[in-house]
Amino acid sequence: MGSAKELIVKVIPSKVAVPFVKTHHYSGKVVNNSNLHFGVFYEGRLHGVMSFGPSLDKSKIQGLVDGTGWNEFIELNRMAFDDVLPRNSESRAISIAMKLIRKNAPQIKWVISFADGCSCGDGTIYRASGFVLTAIKPNGNLVQLPNGEKIHKMTLESNPTSPRKELGGKSYYDITGGNFNFKKYVAYVGGEILPGYQLRYIYFIDQTYRDRLTVPIIPFSKIDEMGAGMYKGKKVTQAERHNKKQPE
Repeated sequence: MGSAKELIVKVIPSKVAVPFVKTHHYSGKVVNNSNLHFGVFYEGRLHGVMSFGPSLDKSKIQGLVDGTGWNEFIELNRMAFDDVLPRNSESRAISIAMKLIRKNAPQIKWVISFADGCSCGDGTIYRASGFVLTAIKPNGNLVQLPNGEKIHKMTLESNPTSPRKELGGKSYYDITGGNFNFKKYVAYVGGEILPGYQLRYIYFIDQTYRDRLTVPIIPFSKIDEMGAGMYKGKKVTQAERHNKKQPE
């Protein structure tokens, strides 16, 4: 096995990124408004994709950092890697991607991303990559359908009039009476709100913006205190991670 220093990270088109993400991301889905994709290459082959785009709830997130312009932040909304890459490749790839954004899109001052502590992990890669933790919230927005598919509330509310397969062709608004009523949707589809936590992380490309953060930075130890630790879909503490007792 080689070294993560051998990775090459470069922009790739959607037609290359999307199939890879659908195959290798645990959700099997892409975020439709992703508009910037970095491919992670090792020994000449694509082994990872990082997708960025505007946040679906952009107006709410913008206020997390005071004085942020409408186009001064972006969301890292998908990371998908296969099992071929060397150790520490994920954090190395993120570091390179942030440098490329700084160089080629200097208007971007910070990056936000979310860890799914309900069915994936609590953000180990983010912590290793210099992100700060700004929220740990019990999940109330991710529902599992009877067929096992997982749907996020924001996905529904960003396109409330679009017909949906799980609704028999009806839209979110059709079954909620034109309102944002997630509980009504969950009851209609016979779904279950997943237990667990959602964790919010921010990476400051421009470090001066860190002083403008309008919410507290949460120490990583709080993850264990709240019982929010998860690694590869299984509950785990940081001590177990450090002792290499976590599931592989």
